[in-house]
Amino acid sequence: MQEINQGILYIVATPIGNLEDITLRAIKTLKEVDLIAAEDTRRTLKLLNHLNISKPMVSYHRHNEEIRVDSLIKQLKEGKNIALVSDAGTPGICDPGEEIIKKCIEEEIMLVPIPGACAMINALIVSGIDTKEFTFLGFLPLNKKSRKNKLEEIKNSNKTIIIYEAPHKMKNTLEELRSILEDRKVVLAREITKIHEEYIRGNVEDLLKIIDDLKGEMIIIIEKTNTKKENELNSLTLEEHYNFYKNQGLEKKEIIKKIAKDRNVNKNEIYKQFI
Repeated sequence: MQEINQGILYIVATPIGNLEDITLRAIKTLKEVDLIAAEDTRRTLKLLNHLNISKPMVSYHRHNEEIRVDSLIKQLKEGKNIALVSDAGTPGICDPGEEIIKKCIEEEIMLVPIPGACAMINALIVSGIDTKEFTFLGFLPLNKKSRKNKLEEIKNSNKTIIIYEAPHKMKNTLEELRSILEDRKVVLAREITKIHEEYIRGNVEDLLKIIDDLKGEMIIIIEKTNTKKENELNSLTLEEHYNFYKNQGLEKKEIIKKIAKDRNVNKNEIYKQFI
């Protein structure tokens, strides 16, 4: 590796299930760095053993990220090359890594990404749902208000949506989605690259019928909203548009917000029409 005054932080993607899904460059990097910062050293040790690599490791996870950053930055400044890895996939994508990467940029320490497996991309490319534009939401927020806002975003999105969810929370999340997705296509990608890899295609109702029997890591891919329906709403008169939402039991304030969003105008313009 290049000899420089400061070390380099390599952000190394590792397999998301099948241990063969690691690049030659990633293997070379893990062999040559001075230290590996791992989300879970026990899991990373299994990978290293599989690759016949012996290397010093230090834990770097959500709960020690703040205190660990300064130590790793110090070692990088001393000239050590460090590989950052998560339990599986690409660090920084719903995994630790963002904080030390930001700090390296501040300290002008060189960053080198080592590309590889990323669960959301693999789920998307075989989903059969539009890949031209998509929004990755990661895990939905636990906070009720923030979660409600995200669900509203999903409801109105004109792009494919990708969501991660913990297996034990998947049923509740699907039940929440049922009320907003109607008959939009949904794909549940399960255990990607593993023995029980599976892609279940249908709608939310279809998934709810079988979700109790499913286990393992899961990703949801959701079709964008039906733009035809949006166009139909916007072809209504303002009064018809208002009554459409009124018949759903919504209050005046909420109706005005929805009309403004449908028509992409300021809500005050709509409000003036109903004074």
